[in-house]
Amino acid sequence: MFLEGARWDDQNNHQLTDSKPKELFSNLPLMHLNPVADREIPSSGIYKCPLYKVESRTGTLSTTGHSTNFVCFTELKTDRSENMWIIAGVAAFLSLRY
Repeated sequence: MFLEGARWDDQNNHQLTDSKPKELFSNLPLMHLNPVADREIPSSGIYKCPLYKVESRTGTLSTTGHSTNFVCFTELKTDRSENMWIIAGVAAFLSLRY
């Protein structure tokens, strides 16, 4: 997976941080998704990052109201406000054009 608008700091804090200069995309670490029934969603300390199939972020609307390009939200650890990452347009992608 690839991240646009931010990068994953896997050396120190294991959380979202600002992108490096002139770095458009950065790699996200391998994730293991473990579903838990009736899990309480944390109210702070995470960014619900949208995950898309391709970087265009566009697709046709399906009957569920979501784009056919949208996969799911991924919860990424952060020490900053979720609104900051939303304004920055941070999103994850499964594939890039090149």
